[in-house]
Amino acid sequence: MKAVTIHAPHDLRIDEIVSTEPGPNQVEVRIRNGGICGSDLHYYHEGGFGSVRIKEPMVLGHEIVGEVIRSGDAENPLAAGTRVAINPGTVPTECKFTREGLTNHALDMRFYGSAMRFPHVQGGFRERLVCERSQLVVLPDHLSFEKAAFAEPLAVCLHAARQAGDLLNRRVLVSGAGPIGALTTLVARLAGAREIVVTDILDAPLETAVKVGATRTINVATSPDALAPYANEKGTFDVIFECSGSQAGLAAALNVARPRATLVQVGMGNDVEVPLATLVAKELQLKGTFRFIEEFEAAVATLAREDVDVAPLLSQIFPVEQAVEAFELASDKGRAMKVQIRF
Repeated sequence: MKAVTIHAPHDLRIDEIVSTEPGPNQVEVRIRNGGICGSDLHYYHEGGFGSVRIKEPMVLGHEIVGEVIRSGDAENPLAAGTRVAINPGTVPTECKFTREGLTNHALDMRFYGSAMRFPHVQGGFRERLVCERSQLVVLPDHLSFEKAAFAEPLAVCLHAARQAGDLLNRRVLVSGAGPIGALTTLVARLAGAREIVVTDILDAPLETAVKVGATRTINVATSPDALAPYANEKGTFDVIFECSGSQAGLAAALNVARPRATLVQVGMGNDVEVPLATLVAKELQLKGTFRFIEEFEAAVATLAREDVDVAPLLSQIFPVEQAVEAFELASDKGRAMKVQIRF
C-alpha cells in the first residue's frame, strides 16, 4: 500500500509498504483523510524538532480518519464500513501516570509519526492502518471525513482550554493564528469568552481568525505598537494562549496580562527565556499543555454537534499522489491554514 514517508529533510516519498493483519482487539482501517500538522512540517523541512531527529524512514501523519475494513476481534467486532476517528496515541503498558489518568504523560506512550523513540513510531499517512480497537471513536453519518480529521488538533485545544480554567466572560488573547491558534479561538468563543484578541505576523491567518470568532486581530509585524494599550494599568487579559512558541510572543503576552492572569503555553518552539520579574510581580500562572486525554472523544462530539465550524480552516485537499505539493502548500502560511491528504 502507499504511504507518505519522510527519508530526510525535503525528501518526502510515496513508498510502498507492507500491510499487517489485525490481531485480537485490533481493527484494520482504510484511511480516508489526514491533516498535515506543524510537527509533520518540522520533519519535512528540518528532519525533526529540538533534539528529535529522524534516524530511519518514517511514515508521517496523526490527524487521521477512515472506515473499518475488518476486525481481528470476533467477540467485539466493528462492522465493515463503520466510519471512525483514530486517536493517534497508544499506551501499551501501565505506569504510575496512567493509573492517575494522565495518559498523555505515560512512560510508554506511542504516538503516530513520531521520531522521539527508536525504532520510530510509524504514522497514519497510509492507505490502511491496523490499530487498537480502543483508539477508535465512531463518527456519525452526517460528519464528513474532512471535518472529522480536525478532531485531533481540536482535542489539543480543548486540553489547553482545560488548563486555563473558566473562560466565561474572560478577556482572552491568542498569540499566533495558525491552525492551533484558530481552533483555540473557536474553543474560547464556545466557552463564553467576552473578548478574543488574536495576534500574528501575517494577515492571511488573521483573516481566518475573524471568521472563527476573533473580536479583534492585530498584525504585530506591521503594527508593533498596537498591543501597547493593553499593557496599561498592569495589563488587560485574564487568559492568554501563547500558540506561536516564540520568545517575542511570550514576552508580549506577559506584558499585557493582568495581575493573576493565566498564560497557557500551547506552542512548542525552541527553548525561550521567561521574564521572571514580570511573572513574579504580577503573580501570573504560566502553564504548559501537552496533547490531550479524554478530550479526543470530546472533540469528536463537539464536531458532531456542530458546536464549532472548522470549515474556514480547511484550505485544500490533495490526493496522496500529490503529497509533496500538499506539504509545500501547508508550509506557506500566507496561502494556507490546514491542508489535508485524501487516500
